Amino acid sequence: MLQACLNGFRGHDYSPAVPLTPEALALDAAACLAAGANEFHVHPRNAGGLESFAAEDIGAALKAIRAGVPGVRVGISTREGIMADPAARQRAFQAWQVLPDYVSVNLSEVDALEVIQLMLKRGIGIEAGLASVADVERYVALPEAGSCLRILIEIEEQERAAALRVAHGIIAVLDRAGSKLPRQLHGFDQSKWVIHAEALRLGLDQRIGFEDGGFLPDGRAAQSNAELIAAAVKRGAT
Repeated sequence: MLQACLNGFRGHDYSPAVPLTPEALALDAAACLAAGANEFHVHPRNAGGLESFAAEDIGAALKAIRAGVPGVRVGISTREGIMADPAARQRAFQAWQVLPDYVSVNLSEVDALEVIQLMLKRGIGIEAGLASVADVERYVALPEAGSCLRILIEIEEQERAAALRVAHGIIAVLDRAGSKLPRQLHGFDQSKWVIHAEALRLGLDQRIGFEDGGFLPDGRAAQSNAELIAAAVKRGAT
């Protein structure tokens, strides 16, 4: 599976091609699907362009994307950086009328368990976001661990050796715990293509898009998410 992460926290100051509005997300998703993406991860925005958990903003983004690429799964973030207060975030999640197919939940966040339980009760899939060995140790101890949709191994380290070391440390804990869920592995900025290559080598799901970095394997700035996806597909075919 190759997931396109269309925007994340990035804005037009990063690249004018980052999609922010529901209409832009829908057009971008269609282009990425044609380029080889299988799923989408997005951060819906409000009218001011800021990341939002408001029901109307979530609903508008999901409806637009689903109209443009019907039948393709769409997930969103639950990260605390969008709304710092755990109680307020959970109230916002409860208010959603249009539901994503899945959400990513960072196990480093204090209310990760409560968010996982809330989403499962609402029938929303969980990507368990693991960025460290501490995260994966917390995850494997959860009674809900086996109920998640997939493991999302998110490598934030920038230097090649450090990024690979953390990735393999997380994978080793999952293996020892006997985790059978699908695993998705992705890097960020300088480690993006290094970790993408390792995901291909290990036969794991991948993620590429402006959220994780807007440059191509040769260092050039990508002009679109579809160009990034096409580059990832080409690397996977060689």
